[in-house]
Amino acid sequence: MRNHVPVLLHEVVSGLQVESGAHYIDATVGGGGHAREILKASAPDGRLLGLDRDLGALQMAGEELAEFGERVILVHGSFAHLGDVAVDQGFSPADGVLFDLGLSSLQLADAERGFSFMSEGPLDMRFDPTSPGPTAADLINELSADALADLFYEFGEERQSRRIAAAVVEARPIHGTGELVEVIKGAVGRRRGRLHPATLVFQALRIAVNQELSALKAALPQAVGLLRPGGRLAVIAFHSLEDRIVKRFIGRESKDCVCPRELPICTCEHTATLRVVTRKPVYPTEEEMAENPRSRSARLRVAERKGY
Repeated sequence: MRNHVPVLLHEVVSGLQVESGAHYIDATVGGGGHAREILKASAPDGRLLGLDRDLGALQMAGEELAEFGERVILVHGSFAHLGDVAVDQGFSPADGVLFDLGLSSLQLADAERGFSFMSEGPLDMRFDPTSPGPTAADLINELSADALADLFYEFGEERQSRRIAAAVVEARPIHGTGELVEVIKGAVGRRRGRLHPATLVFQALRIAVNQELSALKAALPQAVGLLRPGGRLAVIAFHSLEDRIVKRFIGRESKDCVCPRELPICTCEHTATLRVVTRKPVYPTEEEMAENPRSRSARLRVAERKGY
């Protein structure tokens, strides 16, 4: 039974222009939902390389994609090392690269992973539980109040970051998700409009634990470097921090000059590597959002590798 519903599924396959015999990379293969559709659309001989930091997700992807046999290669690892993995596995050049940056329903549902503020569990939040850390508990219990406040503000855009950080330091040690949620509620109140009061703090901790933004910044140029001329890059983001990085990267790489406007002549010698395909992000349809409420915040951007 498939427990994770891939968002913007048809839009991704269309955006990548999936075709028979081509090579695709799913840099966040998760439960294999997008990968399955890419493999179906690239039949009979298209191939796919899937990466994930979560061994549990890789196992599920292996089961989901078993029918495709040798057309699929799955690798345990971070997309921060995408270039090396793709070369090692014979996926350079590639015809398309996909990043689905969302947290999966499976990860949220597993209380022992500590991702959800809706269930009791240890404050872990590592995508790869075999990695040495740090865990969210390490950050919560070891960082200073100022460092925590900066973390909550930078990675969660939490406006009450200093108040929450002070409350956390006062309540330490904190080891469980439920404990942290109660501390946050005590600091900012139990209701904050549509958002749960712990949403932004949990987002910030998860991003910090897994170094998500730095990994994304490292992976995007590697992905472009792997694409053949005409190959497509597709990225699904779920919050503004990720989407801003993707938007700025594609914007920069679609220009021949990136010099400051005040310079009278170009000195950067930058050459555009991408052509923008989606001038504005693609959002889920009303029907998809009704069927899968978690898709509401998803946005897809697509760009094409320019020829030499």
